[in-house]
Amino acid sequence: MKKLLVLAVVALGGFAVWRRLQQDRAELDLWTEATSSDS
Repeated sequence: MKKLLVLAVVALGGFAVWRRLQQDRAELDLWTEATSSDS
């Protein structure tokens, strides 16, 4: 039972990190688009 609980905690932690990276990448893309001097 403890192994299942640890696995669940690790999975949730990994998912949280993945979501954070996705948000940071999206924010960086938005910032790059907003500050680009193409137009």
